[in-house]
Amino acid sequence: MGVDRHSLDGLGVLGAVVEAGSFVRAGEALGLTQSAVSRAVARLEERIGVRLFRRTARSISLTDEGRLFYESVAPHLAAIVDATTEAGGASTRVRGRLRVNVDGGIGPMVLMPRLQPFLAQHPDLDVEFAVRDRMGDLVREGFDVSVRFGVPEPSALKSRLLMRTRVVTCASPAYLARHGMPRHPRDIEKHQCVLMRDPSTGTHFGWDFVRGKKVVPVNVSGQLMVNEGGSVLAACLGGQGIAQLLELYTQEFLAAGQLVQVLPEWAEETYPLYAYHHSARLQSAKVRAFLDFVVALTREPLPIPAMTRAQTRRPP
Repeated sequence: MGVDRHSLDGLGVLGAVVEAGSFVRAGEALGLTQSAVSRAVARLEERIGVRLFRRTARSISLTDEGRLFYESVAPHLAAIVDATTEAGGASTRVRGRLRVNVDGGIGPMVLMPRLQPFLAQHPDLDVEFAVRDRMGDLVREGFDVSVRFGVPEPSALKSRLLMRTRVVTCASPAYLARHGMPRHPRDIEKHQCVLMRDPSTGTHFGWDFVRGKKVVPVNVSGQLMVNEGGSVLAACLGGQGIAQLLELYTQEFLAAGQLVQVLPEWAEETYPLYAYHHSARLQSAKVRAFLDFVVALTREPLPIPAMTRAQTRRPP
């Protein structure tokens, strides 16, 4: 099928609608009326022979066919923009808005505190972070890339392993002074623990302690349950109880004595960090630049042992 100007215009409108989440907001971004956006999408649907959007009075969403189509063409559209920018003699190719989907730990605690040099390097780039407890549908929600802990689920998205970090059990010195230091994983059952909510079940994630090939599951309990890693860390620092956290988040607090590692000989469990993005072919410059930044960031030296077993349960 040949590609004419109207098809390219329609693809651009399609991308704007997916990113904005509505015909009205897409029109505002493109300087078009809602009816003009609707007509452009209708022409594209007629051209390719599939229905792209489900439309209701209150919302729109990509159909399955629309999602597959957009996932295929989105990287090409971004590459066309990059090629046009370069051909036009612009001073930088990394520009526009980059939407990033992150979990409640890696975004606020690792990426955002280190983001300033990246943004300074790319002054024409605007970055929007959305903190979510689950990744969801990147295409339908208009995200360019996601960075999250956990084993990838089957998906058309590309996943890239960035690092593995240990799961460490910690408490504040004040809490341990009041309640004593556990000597065995089963001792944890007598303590207050800061719990992380599992969004798929509504209850808390389980705890395991790993030493070599030995795995000891522990029935933990506590008065406080939260749904993201930053709150777990804050509660642990505040003396609420014992918590399981990623070493990536706790190193500076352990080194400063603000946290104490509990049962360090039972800390051989590790957890993977992945980046997710659309097809690597003709990937946009802004996505390439961000992935390079994240890869460099996660290559900073960390005392991470080899992974002892596949982790499929919870993001600590």
